[in-house]
Amino acid sequence: VSMLADLREMQDRHGEEVLGDLLRLDHSTSQLGLITDRLALLMGGRSSRAWNRPIVMESILRGAVGRIAAYRRVRMHCSTDAAISGYAAEGVMHLLAELMDNAANFSPPIDEVHVYVEERTAGIVVTIEDSGLKMADAAMRHAEEAVSGRMNDLASLQGTRLGLAVVGRLAAKYGVGVSYRPSSRGGTGVVVLVPPQLLAQQRDPGPALTGRTFGGGRGHAVPG
Repeated sequence: VSMLADLREMQDRHGEEVLGDLLRLDHSTSQLGLITDRLALLMGGRSSRAWNRPIVMESILRGAVGRIAAYRRVRMHCSTDAAISGYAAEGVMHLLAELMDNAANFSPPIDEVHVYVEERTAGIVVTIEDSGLKMADAAMRHAEEAVSGRMNDLASLQGTRLGLAVVGRLAAKYGVGVSYRPSSRGGTGVVVLVPPQLLAQQRDPGPALTGRTFGGGRGHAVPG
């Protein structure tokens, strides 16, 4: 909240153009952080970021989308005010960022990626859908293997597919379920199940976010 207030003050003081430049610089820094953390996790290290308090799902989503290059193309639909416990918040955020990045990279550059979040008895369900080419059966099996956490041969993964290996390691560490299916938008859908044990016991007292839809535009202060 304080960061958002600072950004608004800077906008009033310096104008929209300067604020836009600062936000683009901040976004570039977040992208670099994602790549750095990806390499650290693949080499058996840990993320450079950690949280000591619960983070609500809306902020988890904003933090994730703020770390990818195609953040303007992501549209998010959140219908829960649940929060992720601090010890798992960074892991869930990074996992979602990798999946959003993968969806954006394998869909047309003018098409949107849609992210849906809802709360179920089994936990928080996050669905990421793109409208790219439908993934072939062999490619889907390869992706499923990568996110399962059982793939040890990283040499068989190239480019953005390395992100799927990171997803697999984070999913195994936190007990998060990740599965693929054809998307109703014509491309590929990824379903992420965040188990109840990762949810904070205490919810933020703020208003519920039921039915809220928001996009990946600039000007949002997020934990990135």
